[in-house]
Amino acid sequence: MKKFSIFFLALAVVMVAFTAGCQSTKVDIGIVLPTKDEPRWVQDEARFTAALADTDYSVEILFSQGSTATELSNVETLISKGITVLIICAQDGDAAGAAVEKAKAEGITVIAYDRLITNTEAVDYYVTFDSVAVGEAQGQYLVDHATGAGNPLYLYSGAATDNNAFLFFEGAWNVLQPKIADGTFVIKNSAEAVGLQANATLTRTQQSSIIGQITTNWDFNTALSLAQSNLTATTAADKGDVFILAPNDGTARAIADAFAADTDVTSYYVTGQDAEIASVQYIIDGKQSMTVFKDVRTLVADAIAMAVTVLEGGTPTTTGSYDNGSIDVPAKQTAVVVVDQANVRAALIDSGYYAETEFTFPA
Repeated sequence: MKKFSIFFLALAVVMVAFTAGCQSTKVDIGIVLPTKDEPRWVQDEARFTAALADTDYSVEILFSQGSTATELSNVETLISKGITVLIICAQDGDAAGAAVEKAKAEGITVIAYDRLITNTEAVDYYVTFDSVAVGEAQGQYLVDHATGAGNPLYLYSGAATDNNAFLFFEGAWNVLQPKIADGTFVIKNSAEAVGLQANATLTRTQQSSIIGQITTNWDFNTALSLAQSNLTATTAADKGDVFILAPNDGTARAIADAFAADTDVTSYYVTGQDAEIASVQYIIDGKQSMTVFKDVRTLVADAIAMAVTVLEGGTPTTTGSYDNGSIDVPAKQTAVVVVDQANVRAALIDSGYYAETEFTFPA
């Protein structure tokens, strides 16, 4: 009997330890980001961790690594840990619906982060930069630096699976189309865009037809290969002083490298966004013209403030809404800033976003 008593006592201790271990895995906020292979999302991870460091709320951050299946698995893992709020930046806006619907079925509040999740009612809030304004800023930069007529224009976009890519392109088209129509710019790398150049606005289907020809899929190598292919297919007369709509910093650097290597290209202006360290150095060195600075500190702060409000039983403050194809999703929008050589130090270093030691400035 003594042996049995000792056995059951030991078993009870193990069960208590096991139960405590299970309880310790409870997570308040689950965060799913697209990939660790891009500097932008690693930066976001660090900002989220720092933003929650001094709170009593627990968080777990997982990466989907470009896979919708992994994204779904990540969400299921976080659900199993008892999260109350899910913050998710979708790998694929449509495909992410299956993941967030599982979370919503468990009573979890879903916050779409940076990218809108489409065609589902299982999204409570959206925290975003004004993506149309980002595209408009990119387009306006090219317009502001163009003179005369017949300027060669090369268009590139993000992934066709990312709703933001359409919003960025919509914004750029809003600004560029009048200058294409009046002859300031001549599109050189998209027959679909040429065919639609008289349209001041584009339907989703029309945008898709253009993006299908100019997508970089947010991939550096795809962007480089596409730019090189475009340059090979055009003549010297289609080059000279060129203007390039590149969707983000990673693709901008790849595209800039391709154009810089072409001896028929005399000069180029190329857009970007995200203020990645490598692109900031490119701007300082004159290899990239501009970036649209989206202060991740503010976006993260907005997302965390929204999550904490939910955890404390409140209703988050929103400033607008976005139609995701099923519902109008309440949104909190964050402003953006155009950065080029003229204000790079003030916008990114004096503001405390980056340390000056990250860069090499000319003597």
